[in-house]
Amino acid sequence: MKLLTLARDLQRRRARERQGLFVAEGVRAAEELLRSPLVVRGALVSPSLGASPRGAALRAMLAERGIPLLEVSERDFESAAATESPQGVLLIGEVPSWRLEALTLPERPRLLVLDGVQDPGNVGTLLRTAAAFGVAATLAMPGTVDLWNGKVVRSAMGALFHRPALSCTWAALDEFLRDRAIPLWSADGAGERFDAVPPPAALALAVGNEGSGLSADALARTDRRVSIPTAPDVESLNVAVAAGILLYYLQS
Repeated sequence: MKLLTLARDLQRRRARERQGLFVAEGVRAAEELLRSPLVVRGALVSPSLGASPRGAALRAMLAERGIPLLEVSERDFESAAATESPQGVLLIGEVPSWRLEALTLPERPRLLVLDGVQDPGNVGTLLRTAAAFGVAATLAMPGTVDLWNGKVVRSAMGALFHRPALSCTWAALDEFLRDRAIPLWSADGAGERFDAVPPPAALALAVGNEGSGLSADALARTDRRVSIPTAPDVESLNVAVAAGILLYYLQS
């Protein structure tokens, strides 16, 4: 399939899942992808990429790496881009074949479980936050936005290329946590203060949907619900902000 047609097709989740490919759009995302161990299949660029020294350097890097490159008009590039102000570069990469049962965990692992988190910007920020605080892997449960959605990829700022992040079923998560004796804590406004009990050596933390909170599946499996004290006139925190506070506290 031609690069331009393929890039347009990969705007759809079904196409990404069928092809096992994703799009990294913009200079920063492209730079991070090229620094990662992931395979890059090709690059789509427009004339505007060479307008800045950083863009010109990126184009030279693509040439040095021997990555198939197609230059198209600004109009054609915009037809494949998902952003309102595209930066003239779009890379097509292979989705890594991370498998839950094959994950290698550190001595004191921390896992982040996304329970039906649907906003791609939040999911990207959660992935970036998880990487910042040493989370071993991020697991997306049913109802969570596609981890390789273009906005997720951009918002993750490269974290998605270096740290395991994969979709998972509740049954698979049950087995994984049980076999490794990892308890599941959930962020819940009705829970006890997060700093009231010392965290265990190994831990998975679940955060819920932005509007409806934790699902029945998550609550049924939760060993402890934890909350973050806030001012009485504040109903709740953004899910990515809450996760950041908790993951900072839970650093191993």
